[in-house]
Amino acid sequence: MASRIVDLVLLALAPVAIYAGMIAADRHFGHARAPAYVVRLVLPVAGAALGLPPVQGPLDASRPLVVIDAGHGGHDPGAGPADMPEKAVTLALARALRDQLLAEGGIRVALTRDEDRYLLLPERADIARRLKADLFISIHADSADNAEASGATLYTLSDRGSSDTAAQLAAKENRADTVNGIALGGQSDAVSAILVDLSQRESAARSVEFARLVLREAGGALRFREPALQSAAFVVLKSADLPSVLFEAGFISNEADARELTSDAGRAAFADSTARAVRAFFARREPQP
Repeated sequence: MASRIVDLVLLALAPVAIYAGMIAADRHFGHARAPAYVVRLVLPVAGAALGLPPVQGPLDASRPLVVIDAGHGGHDPGAGPADMPEKAVTLALARALRDQLLAEGGIRVALTRDEDRYLLLPERADIARRLKADLFISIHADSADNAEASGATLYTLSDRGSSDTAAQLAAKENRADTVNGIALGGQSDAVSAILVDLSQRESAARSVEFARLVLREAGGALRFREPALQSAAFVVLKSADLPSVLFEAGFISNEADARELTSDAGRAAFADSTARAVRAFFARREPQP
């Protein structure tokens, strides 16, 4: 009877002994295996400024600077099929325009991205602002359910987009900087907002001026939809003191447009005509002898 009781006790304690042994083994050997399944990620610091891209072209900082933004990128492919995503089309067009401007000389150029990387919309304009750019061109490729829709479109910031962001921009600048050469320091919130709004309106007028030059220079080389010049409150265009346009270079959903956008000849036509508009825009602002 006593032997029977001992057997039952040992049977009951067996799982406990096994579990204790597993814990001891894990403590002894577990650390050696840890690197195989522990992944450590370095997260970006909140509020850290994005690194600025290189500026190419003349070393003379007085020469005008154009920042070219290839839309989408990284995990955001944009429109288009998997084998021809918008992010790849826009990057190829941006590089073509950059190369054309650099080949002709006299103008400095920077790309917001020169690889397949993701950027937030505000970061794109912020790069141009921090580089103190003279012109910002954001390149995209449109898409529509109607496969017949085709042609390029130029967008500038609408009046509504300007007024809606004036107060926020003034607060962001914290009245400690300048906008278009106007010092905001020491001004009230209301006055700062008015000054920023006036600056935006001036930049909007210059943006329209550049867009019309593109239409003039590209009239025979690119096909445009009607109306070719439109305005909207695009986040990427909301800059207080920087002429900015969003260039929808064509409809990637249209077979003919897609063929042009991805061909060497089509990219060359886009780059050549847009580069001519850029030069005409800055030539108008050079001091006359």
